Amino acid sequence: MIYKNSTRTGFFKTLIVIPLLVLNVPVMAEKTIDLQGHRGARGLLAENTLSSFSAALQSGVTTLELDVVVTQDNVLVIHHDPALNPDITRDAQGKFLKSRDFGIRQMTFQQLQSYDVGQINPTTQYGKIFSSQKSQDGIRVPRLKDLFEMVKMGGHQQVKFAIETKITPQRPDQTPEPEKFVELLLQEIQQYGLEDRVQILSFDWRTLQIIQRMAPKLPTVYITAQLAVLDNLAIKSGQPSEWTAGFQYAKYGSVPKMIKAAGGTHWSSFWRELDAQKVREAQELGLKVIAWTVNDRQTMGQMLDLGVDGLVTDRPDIAATLLKERGIRW
Repeated sequence: MIYKNSTRTGFFKTLIVIPLLVLNVPVMAEKTIDLQGHRGARGLLAENTLSSFSAALQSGVTTLELDVVVTQDNVLVIHHDPALNPDITRDAQGKFLKSRDFGIRQMTFQQLQSYDVGQINPTTQYGKIFSSQKSQDGIRVPRLKDLFEMVKMGGHQQVKFAIETKITPQRPDQTPEPEKFVELLLQEIQQYGLEDRVQILSFDWRTLQIIQRMAPKLPTVYITAQLAVLDNLAIKSGQPSEWTAGFQYAKYGSVPKMIKAAGGTHWSSFWRELDAQKVREAQELGLKVIAWTVNDRQTMGQMLDLGVDGLVTDRPDIAATLLKERGIRW
């Protein structure tokens, strides 16, 4: 009997201990992806327009990615370049512009409204790349506040905004000074009470440094590219980069370490420049990794396999379908 009792006692002790052990096992957070609609949904409708952002919202994005520049009368407008792009801009007579000589900083918001940005010139390379984009007439460059109002009126209380400051150290005449740019942007964000739903991003890290000083709770996204058209790191040249606010690759030896030293929260990289080791290094430093711009299922899948934290895409509809198929939350 003593043997049976001791065995039974041990058995019940085991039953008690097992739940306690289970309770002490840490619960791993489920991986979620930040699905960002690039310039809204550029693959579907004209970039950086309210109709494009509406399409992105319908696709179920978590974040609207957009670009802002400043007019002569200090209105923040949503546009990718400091000057009007002739590939997508028509004048009052319906003719596509012939040059990039129409600087937004040199015109008032009212003057800007005379241009139509609802369709791509089909004869351009841009038009061939986005040949399936739906054309519209009478589409104007919106103000940042117009987008904030649209999202508010639509009841999209959870969607976030990734706002890129379009500023370059090479053309100071095209934009306000970095401090003024940030001041205008913060005023608009605070006016709509969106401090907890906005992240600021830029290739030109000066504005990010100012954001961190003036609004330290806002996430800052450091964008990088090593392309022929834009190389803001200047790694191969061996020369100091004027884009990175004094943080140089030669000193830190890796891009994630540069961004960590600069105080950033996110690294947004051109997707071809990412690999598993870089993603792992950045995440171990506490950075979120965003891949831009991925528009086909294969590339999206490759980035997800690397373990990135977010995708920037012109086709959020395709990305949403892929995430559903993989059982990934966003």
